[in-house]
Amino acid sequence: MRRAAIVLPLSFLLGATVAVAADPPATPSPAPSSAAQPAAEAAAPLPSVTLPAALARVLTDYEAAWRNTDAKALAALFAEDGFVLSSGSAPVRGRAEIEKHYQGAGGPLALRAFAYGTDGALGWIVGGFAREAGQPDSGKFTLTLSKGPNGRWLINSDMDNGNHRPS
Repeated sequence: MRRAAIVLPLSFLLGATVAVAADPPATPSPAPSSAAQPAAEAAAPLPSVTLPAALARVLTDYEAAWRNTDAKALAALFAEDGFVLSSGSAPVRGRAEIEKHYQGAGGPLALRAFAYGTDGALGWIVGGFAREAGQPDSGKFTLTLSKGPNGRWLINSDMDNGNHRPS
C-alpha cells in the first residue's frame, strides 16, 4: 500500500496541533482484470477527521456561501491578499479578485477534512469535496489558514483539483 505524506517544515510542526486520519485497514487486492482501473477509482477513500469548532466554521461557511452562489461571502472567508488556486485556472489573488472569480459559481457542496494542523496563528486543512455528504469525493483541496485580527481563521490559499483527469 502506498502512503501519501504531508511535508511541513519542522519549525511549523514543533509545538503544533496536528491531526491526521489513520490509514484505512488493508483490504485484499482484487483479482486482476483485463482493464486497468484509474487510480482515483481504485484507491480507498481516506477517513474524515473532526475539526475543532473554529476550523470547522471555515468549511461550513464555505459550503453555505458556495450553495448560495454568494461570491461576496466566499471572498470574505479569505485573507485580504489570499489566493484561489483552482485546477485549470490561473491563480487569483486578493478578496476583490476572488469575489469576481466566484461570481455565478456555486451549487451543492460537501467538504470533509482528512487532516489538519495549527501552530499559533497558522493552520492548514487537507480534505475532499463532493456534491453531497456521504457521496464519494469528486476532488480534494488544501487550505492554508491564518488568524485574522479578530481571531477568526481566514483562508490564505485554497488549492483544489478533481479526482478525474480530463479526457
